Amino acid sequence: MPLIAIALLGYAAGLLAGLAGALGSATLLSAAGLVAAAVRRNATLGGIAMLLAAGAAVGRGVERADHACAARIAARSEWTVVALTALAPGETGEAVVREGRCSLQVWASVRWGRAAPGETVVVRGVPRLDPRGLTLGSVRVVAAGDGPGWLSRWRAAATRSVDASFGPDAPLARALLVADTRTLSREIRDEFAAAGLVHMLSISGLHVGLIALAVTTALGAFGLPRTGAKCGSVALVALYVAVIGAPAPAVRAVAMLAAAAASRALQRPTSPWAALAVGAAAPLADPHLVTDIGYQLSVAGMIALIAAGAVERRWLRGRFSGWKHAVALALLTSVIASLVTGPLVAWRFGRASLIAPLANLAASPIMSVVQPILFLALILGWWPAAARFVAGAAHPLLGAFEWVAHESAAVPGAQVEVVATTIALCIAGLASVLLVAACIANDPLRPAIGVLACIVVIALLPVVPRPLGEMELHMIDVGQGDALALRTPRGRWIVVDAGRAWPGGDAGRSTVVPYLRARGGEVVAFVLSHPHTDHAGGAASVIRAMHPALYLDPGFPGPSGSYRESLEEARRSGARWERIRPGESLAVDGVMLRFLAPDSAWVSHLDDANLASSVILARYGAVSFLFTGDAEAPEEEWMLDHDSLALAATVLKVAHHGSVTSTTPPFLRAVHPQLALISVGAGNSYGHPGAAVMRELSAAGIQALRTDRFGTIVVRTDGVALSVHTEQREWDIPPALPPAPP
Repeated sequence: MPLIAIALLGYAAGLLAGLAGALGSATLLSAAGLVAAAVRRNATLGGIAMLLAAGAAVGRGVERADHACAARIAARSEWTVVALTALAPGETGEAVVREGRCSLQVWASVRWGRAAPGETVVVRGVPRLDPRGLTLGSVRVVAAGDGPGWLSRWRAAATRSVDASFGPDAPLARALLVADTRTLSREIRDEFAAAGLVHMLSISGLHVGLIALAVTTALGAFGLPRTGAKCGSVALVALYVAVIGAPAPAVRAVAMLAAAAASRALQRPTSPWAALAVGAAAPLADPHLVTDIGYQLSVAGMIALIAAGAVERRWLRGRFSGWKHAVALALLTSVIASLVTGPLVAWRFGRASLIAPLANLAASPIMSVVQPILFLALILGWWPAAARFVAGAAHPLLGAFEWVAHESAAVPGAQVEVVATTIALCIAGLASVLLVAACIANDPLRPAIGVLACIVVIALLPVVPRPLGEMELHMIDVGQGDALALRTPRGRWIVVDAGRAWPGGDAGRSTVVPYLRARGGEVVAFVLSHPHTDHAGGAASVIRAMHPALYLDPGFPGPSGSYRESLEEARRSGARWERIRPGESLAVDGVMLRFLAPDSAWVSHLDDANLASSVILARYGAVSFLFTGDAEAPEEEWMLDHDSLALAATVLKVAHHGSVTSTTPPFLRAVHPQLALISVGAGNSYGHPGAAVMRELSAAGIQALRTDRFGTIVVRTDGVALSVHTEQREWDIPPALPPAPP
């Protein structure tokens, strides 16, 4: 490996440690490296240790500057922001505040006014600063600033062209062309993640390389010399990457293409490690990029490709030929890439795909054909008829691409849910480094033994008892349905609802059970809010797999076959069934559940199961959680009439997926939560959550989090303070905000 690549990777590792607040650990590791370098008289090792320390110091300095900048920005009463998503009343949009070289992510709960993506606007609101950005409550868009810049306008035009050309294929085409996955359903994203193909849904080196190859071939067909075709291809692809927002993996790919083109033009071939260093040098200009998961996966993937090439030269070349060699190389590359990037994927997505090598082997040929066709349709956007014709040609390929993801995800054991702790991540990262060393070393035995040792340690980590000391609420993302799990301080679970069912499957088996098993601990009780299929669909699977000792539900005789199946499964497994009665309670490991509804007299005249929803107040210390099922306005009014003071809670699970039939203003005032959670499917046909409900939450200064935006949401408490953990970020919840002035 060339020194330039070693130096860059060492500096990047130090930057990451400094930005993550691990300056002390990086300093100790650097000191150990310097001692080892002195003992072994190895100048290279000493240089890496010094670069690691330098990167950590720079990262720490950047972190402090970011904190100072964030404090200055949060102290204002008015902000000029650039909207990253549409800002509209009742919605929580994303924006960014820029101040010189400092920028701050903004989550804005809009009460009044609108802004289009890319538009610069002036906003006012109630600020709340957390470790990952600025949250603004009760936001008012008070003035329009500059319109979107030319790049934003071009991207908006490209997005409109994709939508018009591809029709029902537009969500997937958007992801593959303009790096926009927001319109993809959660189900499709989960299938790609389970299949190990999620990296193909974001613009990366694979996409850029395929487009560059197609453009080079096309320019060559028009008679351009090879060098000119290469340079023209790099220029066009660089413009394309700029228009789509310059994602870090795509920028790295363009830099590597430019380096390769320059090397060929100068007839100075160079090592792929040196080309990687050129492409991965972006953190030298912007240290924050080293924390970007796309950048990390892109660099790790390129390292895996180089390692696979070394193995191919040593073991495959000469042993296979023709199509056998091509298949063997593709499978080898897919396996090594999956193993090297596995720790990052597990840390970011909480899962490991075991089917990924085979899924990538099947999907890669489709991608190599469909990506240039998609790019051609985008280029022809000015000629709608031609663009639609090309998009039609891509339709069967996009269907095949989705089919590979769907079938791969459906294979039993295709993925494993993992709980990626910091210790496990570090050990897994070390295993990846040793695996690469084994691939490129002349003597692979010692690093291979190190890989096996790391695997053994990771396998033994879950056996080590780890008391939680906190209560956790997990709102598991099951699409359009509910599945909640309370984890007690002793690591045991109380499950409330289990998501929906569909022909041949249910959310309990596919999502809830793997989620609980990955985190360990027994299920002591299962509570069903009401018998509708989007809540009871996975109940039988959860009871069959987790064997709870207690089954609680309102006893309302709903029409759902899933409900009857869950009762039969509870009888077979020996679970004790009890009907929920207001005033009764259940205590588990210091967590107290008090049942507030439904009352048997209230239920007796009902014909709608929603109005017979279980309403439960869970309390741990001074923090409380209110679970409302699909309770609607009449049941809320009944609770207000009977005991309105009992409804006060710190966290509210918003009823009926945020429907306008629930969460009335009087009920919301009685609960007066700091945080509201909404379990809802992306792009659902019901229009959940309702805009009126979102406006009420925003006006009351309540931070609202939705599973269609954040995925699975985890709320932790020690009985006093609250913190929230999602796939994107984690932050503390401060005291409740006062309602916005009229």
